[in-house]
Order: sequence, then structure tokens, then C-alpha cells
Amino acid sequence: MKPKISSQLAVFALLELARSADRQLSVGEIGEKYGVSSHHLAKVMNVLGRAGLVRAARGARGGYQFSANPRRTTLLDVIQLFEDTGSASLDAGHSTAEGGALLRVLHEVGDTARATLGSITLATMLKLVDRAAAGHLPSANHSGAGAHRIR
Repeated sequence: MKPKISSQLAVFALLELARSADRQLSVGEIGEKYGVSSHHLAKVMNVLGRAGLVRAARGARGGYQFSANPRRTTLLDVIQLFEDTGSASLDAGHSTAEGGALLRVLHEVGDTARATLGSITLATMLKLVDRAAAGHLPSANHSGAGAHRIR
């Protein structure tokens, strides 16, 4: 599963804001760190605000502040704001036995992905970021058998 850019930006922004929950960050500050358009990020922040995950402050010293609980907010909570994490579908072959079998597998994969995303909180993600920054996790390009589990 590859999350949409809006989902990725939402997770990045929430991690930035949750890390320093006592201060406000502007869209420009967050966008600059991740090399993304302030316009696109502003749309994402608007959605996060309507969901109650951030609050906006206007004015010269305005910005966004994290307003949720990082120990209760999961990646699934965030990603569901921007994309459909529901059932899978096929463009062709859906009425065949093969199509039915493939759909069952895709549903199982989706259920597993939703369960995993629903079990990882922003607080857990912040710990992962800190461990990765300290060099205690494999690189993001690591793949294949023996991949490390999130703890």
C-alpha cells in the first residue's frame, strides 16, 4: 500500500506538531522541511483542523498546533481522512472464480493493513523517528526477509 501524498503530508505534519505540542508551526515551516507546496499542505491542514487533530491560530505569529492525543491517534485515523481504506475491487475478471479468489486475498491484505495502521499511534511513530535518527533502525530502503518489526 502506498499512501497518497495528502496522507503522507498529514502524517508528517502531525508528527512535527506532536513533537512540539506547546508551540505553533506555520504551513511554510512544515512545507519547507518536507519540500512540499504550502498551498497543498494548507489544504491538508484544513482537513486535519476539521477532524480536530490540529487547531489554527491566525495572525502574524499564527500557525498550527497539535490538539489531539498522540497516544490515541493512529495512522489509520489520519490516513482515512484522505483515502478510502475500505474494500478492494477489480477492474476485470470480477465475476470469475479467479477474480473471486483474488478479491478474497485483496480483502485479507486490506484487513491486515488496516489492523496494522490502526495499531500504530503517533506516539509510536515519534519513537520510531527518534530511533531512526539515532541509527537504531534499518534504512527506509531495507526490504526482503528479515525486515524488522515495529516495537
